[in-house]
Amino acid sequence: MVTSTLTAKGQTTIPKDVRERLNLKPGDELMYTVDAGRIIIRPRTGSVKDLEGILPQPTRKATLRDMKSAIAAGAAKRARR
Repeated sequence: MVTSTLTAKGQTTIPKDVRERLNLKPGDELMYTVDAGRIIIRPRTGSVKDLEGILPQPTRKATLRDMKSAIAAGAAKRARR
């Protein structure tokens, strides 16, 4: 078990081995949850905006027919489950 001390200002230092295991870097945001007397601290995951640009631009634009066909195929696949 790793411990840290709470300062008079309500601050604490996350121990190095915990930061390394969670791959935390300066500036990362953390989320806190209180559950049955326990504190759960998790790294805040990125926003949807962080995903912008990770996929290549399509070589052509999808037509309405393409979209309707894809929706129908997905619905049929789901119905088979």
